[in-house]
Amino acid sequence: MRTTTTPSTVRSTALTGRGRRRGRVVVAVGALALALAGCAGQPADSAGGPPESTPEATQETAGVTGELRIMAAASLAAAFDELVESFVAENPDVDAPVVTYDGSSTLVTQLAEGAEAEVFASADQANMTKAVDAGLMRGTPSTFATNVLQIAVAPGNPAGIESLADLADPALQVVLCAPEVPCGAASAKALTAAGVSVTPASEEQNVTAVLKKVTLGEADAGLVYATDVQISAGGVDGVTFAESTAAVNSYLIGALDGTSSPAAQAFVDFVLSPTGQKVLATYGFGPA
Repeated sequence: MRTTTTPSTVRSTALTGRGRRRGRVVVAVGALALALAGCAGQPADSAGGPPESTPEATQETAGVTGELRIMAAASLAAAFDELVESFVAENPDVDAPVVTYDGSSTLVTQLAEGAEAEVFASADQANMTKAVDAGLMRGTPSTFATNVLQIAVAPGNPAGIESLADLADPALQVVLCAPEVPCGAASAKALTAAGVSVTPASEEQNVTAVLKKVTLGEADAGLVYATDVQISAGGVDGVTFAESTAAVNSYLIGALDGTSSPAAQAFVDFVLSPTGQKVLATYGFGPA
């Protein structure tokens, strides 16, 4: 069961533990041979049974197996890259994990049209609700993180943007996410709360595209998540604004209906665990 990455994909990662499996089999066989040789030289106990021994712990049965294809919101890319790497390190028999990043609305559409995956992570409640209503999810999805918006500007903020009201200046090239995308819906809420009307130069299908336009100097400003500003590593500066509290995004994750892979729920649990939450915090995500 395999799928190919669609043209709208922002980035995918693949990791495999097959090499590690081969190494462990060799070690296990060698250990068995030594154990048999040792038993051959020991007398049976008084009841005629084998001698008592204390088995050494091995990792041969540790971890989960199965496919792990994840559809995740574009803003999760950096954090999920690390989470997947850590998960595979703990579960090396998971079969070549693949992560597809894009706008949550785009991912829901792809899943509804038959794209196969084990896990879906949305950047908002609205798109996860669409997935649930379409019968795509198994069980009840869990909230695992929150995020807020910032105004992304060129380093040093040459346009002197200090508030959402400044984005109404027609001389500025402002880029927003499309309304159906989580960052677009959040932007609309924040702008409404501020009483500001903005005519965007373009509306992008994911927040990564907005960040890229500001980073490349193709826009003076754009509304992105605080986490995007952080991972830009100085590519943009972030301007905070009070109205961001009116548009806090909650991120939800769940296993997709129809998957039989044990790795699906195991990864969801890993993201929700203290270890997963610590990784998300390092990338600027707030607690659920």
